This record gives sequence, C-alpha cells and structure tokens, in this order.
Amino acid sequence: MSSTIGENIKITIFGESHGPSIGVVIDGLPPGEIIDMESLQIFLERRAPGRAAYSTPRKEADKPIFLSGLLNGKTTGTPLCAIINNTNIRSQDYNRDIPRPGHADYTGYVKYKGYNDAAGGGHFSGRLTAPLSIAGGICLQILERMGITIGAHIYSIERVKDTPFDPVNITKEELIGLVNKPFSVIDEAKGEEMKSAIFEAKKEMDSLGGVIECCILGAPIGLGDPMFHGIENRLSQMVFGIPAIKGIEFGSGFQGSEKRGSENNDPYIIKDKRITLESNNSGGILGGISTGMPIIFRAAVKPTPSIGKEQKSVSISENTPIPLNLHGRHDPCIVPRALPCIEAAAALVMLDMLLG
Repeated sequence: MSSTIGENIKITIFGESHGPSIGVVIDGLPPGEIIDMESLQIFLERRAPGRAAYSTPRKEADKPIFLSGLLNGKTTGTPLCAIINNTNIRSQDYNRDIPRPGHADYTGYVKYKGYNDAAGGGHFSGRLTAPLSIAGGICLQILERMGITIGAHIYSIERVKDTPFDPVNITKEELIGLVNKPFSVIDEAKGEEMKSAIFEAKKEMDSLGGVIECCILGAPIGLGDPMFHGIENRLSQMVFGIPAIKGIEFGSGFQGSEKRGSENNDPYIIKDKRITLESNNSGGILGGISTGMPIIFRAAVKPTPSIGKEQKSVSISENTPIPLNLHGRHDPCIVPRALPCIEAAAALVMLDMLLG
C-alpha cells in the first residue's frame, strides 16, 4: 500500500519512468462530476517535460487515457483509472550497477533485492507526478465548483526570493493569474533573476533547488481533526509523496519560531459582523483545523540530483569506488514544473477531507 493514499478518495499510483505507461486509480470520486478535459490537459502541460528551456529536453505529450470511471465526460462513481503512455524513453542512459548520488537507486536496490526498475528512477521518478497531477487536476475542478481555489508560485530559487503571498488579503484572481503564467512569480523582475540563475547552473552542468508557496483559498472553518489527522499532517504526507520535496512549513513557519508569542499570535477581531483573525501567522490552521483564513504553506525542493558534473559513486557488483558521468536528459531546476504537483497534492487532500 506504499503507493496508495487517501480516506474518502483513495488514489493508487502505478508504473515506472521508462515503462510502457504510468497511471492512477482514483476510488471515491462522487458520481456525476463533470471533467473538463481541455482544462485538465492545460493543467498537465504545466508539469509536462520539454516545454521550456529551463526544463528537461525529454518530450512527452502527457495525454491521459481514461480506462474506467467516466461516461459522457462525467464521473460514474466507480473507480476511475487513467494512464499516460511513455513514448520518449532512453533506458540505455542508465547503469543500474552504479547508483546515482541523490537518487533512490541504491535504497531501492536494497529494498527490492535488485529487482527494481532503475531506469529513469523507476517508480521513484518525478515522472510519477504526472498521474498524481491527473488525480489532483480533477479534484481542483471539483473544488472550484465548491468555492475553493488553489494556486502556487515560485517563492525562491537558490537565493533569489519572490514577493510572498499576502496571508490575509490574497484573492482568487491573484491565484488564477499566477496559475496562468508560464513562469509563476509575483515579481517579474525576480523571475528573470531566477531564470538567469537556472541557466547559469545549467551551463556549469549543475542544478538548483528552491521553495514553492501554495495557497488554499475558500476552505470553510472547522475542517480537519486534531492530533494525527490535522490539515498539516495530511498535507505534509501528500506533499512528501512528490519526489525532491525535503521540507514543509505552514504560516510563519520557521521564522515564527524566532518571534515572541505576542508577535506570532493572530488576534481575533470582528469584521463585517463575523469573527475572524487580524493576521494569519498560523497559516489558516489551528489545532489541525481550518480557521477560515487562507491556508498557506511552503515546500522546499532539493536541487535536481541528476547533474552533468562527474560525481563519486560505487559499483554494486564489484564493491569498488567508481566515478559517475551521467548522460541522461534532466531538469537544471525542477521547481517550475513542481508547482502544479503541489497544487494537485493540496487539492487531493482538501477534497478528501471535505467528503468526510
């Protein structure tokens, strides 16, 4: 069950990076929900490879094929299964005897006793975020009809930082505007600095990481549970299912730990005859339960581990040190393509909780 998650909506991801196809089974979607295929395809293309100079040159159409669970463009209520065929694979670029630093090659080899498909990372590959995005893209459409909007932007790449979300006054229009940008930043000048940093790393056969900031707007007050089933818990578990994610924080996060309680607490106020919060250091969550404020979190993305520079590794069969030179097609920075994956993960969790 390691590739299955969810309570009211369960998803199972299957396939390998260089296998015939990858896919997802979604169980628990309400019947009669319309899926706008054109909008879903646009969403998937934000994640798809080969769409920009700062992404991998591997090109994949990433057009989902629905095998079950859909009839006349609407969900049937039975398990929905969708696959994406892999068409541009080069398994010869990978040597399973020499594990790549920063990848799950060796841990996977040990876990599965050498029977794992290591080409392109196999089942550990970021390629598996494509079926995750199918499931999340469908959930995003359903959530929009429920008045909930989810959007993200590039918070930082290396040391270049974008303007953060306004945690109190962010609007639906701002989130939609960011989703429609080819390079999703609030400050365009900072975006150009980020691109320059990515191209510089690419020229040096290296890679960069960064941080993605995501906002969930419109979540009702009282959603979630205490202790182990809070919104933070469930979002964190889903987000960490995305390869390359190495950290997550909510609201003021780690910076909040440097403040005093009098600075970090969110005072209660009356606005338009309703109880609300004056600030949003909590990130829209208290006790694992939504406050009615925007839910805001940030996820750290590590530098792409596949780089052109020579690295130290070993031969598993010979048990000897060996230098490694990679020849595959890789992203110098995965952050821009990871944005829709974060939105998809957030959508899956929110709809799962709302249907509980």
